[in-house]
Amino acid sequence: MSSATAAPTAPANPRSRVITASLVGTTIEFYDFYVYATAAVLVFPILFFPSDDDTASLLASFAVFGAAMIARPIGAVVFGHFGDKFGRKATLVASLLTMGIATVLIGCLPTFNDIGWWAALLLLVLRLAQGFALGGEWSGAALVATENAPKGKRAWYGTFPQLGAPIGFIIANSVFLAIYFALPHPDGPAQRSEEFLAWGWRVPFLFSAVMVIVGLWVRLKLVESETFSKAEKTGAIRKFPLGSVIRGHWRALILGTFIMLATYVLFYLMTSFTLAYGTKPTFEAAQATAEATGAPFDAAAYVPGLGFGFTDFVIMQIVGVIFFGIFTLLSGPVADSIGRRKLLLWVTGVIAVFGLLFAVFLSPQLDPKFTGALVQAFLVLGFMLMGATFGPMGALLPELFPTNVRYTGSAISYNVASILGAAVAPSIATTLWALAGGSTWLVGVYLTGSAVLTFVALWLSKETKDTEYESNFGDASLAR
Repeated sequence: MSSATAAPTAPANPRSRVITASLVGTTIEFYDFYVYATAAVLVFPILFFPSDDDTASLLASFAVFGAAMIARPIGAVVFGHFGDKFGRKATLVASLLTMGIATVLIGCLPTFNDIGWWAALLLLVLRLAQGFALGGEWSGAALVATENAPKGKRAWYGTFPQLGAPIGFIIANSVFLAIYFALPHPDGPAQRSEEFLAWGWRVPFLFSAVMVIVGLWVRLKLVESETFSKAEKTGAIRKFPLGSVIRGHWRALILGTFIMLATYVLFYLMTSFTLAYGTKPTFEAAQATAEATGAPFDAAAYVPGLGFGFTDFVIMQIVGVIFFGIFTLLSGPVADSIGRRKLLLWVTGVIAVFGLLFAVFLSPQLDPKFTGALVQAFLVLGFMLMGATFGPMGALLPELFPTNVRYTGSAISYNVASILGAAVAPSIATTLWALAGGSTWLVGVYLTGSAVLTFVALWLSKETKDTEYESNFGDASLAR
């Protein structure tokens, strides 16, 4: 058969394998992260950071939660180095194993009552391991998706690793809800029974082992993308990708970091902060409980929340996260059509306005049903915006860098943004919430400020929709 009539060569990685490998891995990674985020609100302040001050215990728990974000850029550098030098597959397997082992070990930890503050130290170490692993996971998954995407569909393919975030959230919180319903629990917002605090909270962490086995089975079937293989053949691979990306692409690193900033702040406000704020008792409920139990109550120091039960509020969050997933998928085709930059400029502008409306949606009303309706509307709108801004990032950040430093560059931008945004967002929000006497208006201003910085970074950047992956291997003049 002549070459003119020969059948086209099948892609090295079939579409179903690419989508599954990029989606399954990030789903597991985000599942592990969300399990910790939920426990950081419900369990860890009591079992690992006991204190007479509830707000101080919560802040200590959030501090360890944020510590993982410090480890993420380190993971980005390490996994990025090996991913750009030796390929994407091995780094994806290693990051998944690291995350899974750390999560399972958290489920086996002794608590403060068992070994004192050593428990908090061990929790911190394993949390750092989680962050280190996630630092290499996202970028590798995004590259698997986008480097194997058909022409003109990179943003669409790039939404599949992003979809792991809402799916992981739903699975993680569904597991927590199942445990709640399976175990006896008292009435009230906390709903933390003795059984749950003794062993029930460990189940979601241990369940991670099952999910990791599935993820490894899928990822081990991958082969390297043609884009990376071509870069190897042309001699474009760097011996030290970090040095090359800093010298030759520092502007893209800075812009990429701030392009991700508002996304991270919004995400952790919608998940960790709202869970803490939504489930903390109102002033009246806390005062009544103190009077009924004879416990002291410092009215001046108490920071009230909305008083929802945990199960009720998590179900409301899950409803919002469904819209997160839908808008993540919808954002891909739109970004492929009109461009990533144009779409994100509009979405970021709406996020800035949304921040100014926090107090409107999250203030308690005389009618509890009206309060619930406003909060549900807030969660749906916030997660819609989250999907619209998070979805295109799977394509945009990798497109800022050539193949030979793409893993390192996109991973560093993504994960340094996690320090500026996610690492400090829950703690800053909790502090602002306390400063405002229980109101959330300062928290919203914080989000608006982050959105302004992202808008400026987008304005200064160029459209990346038409970037050629196949020929953009990197500048050969950069020293190896």
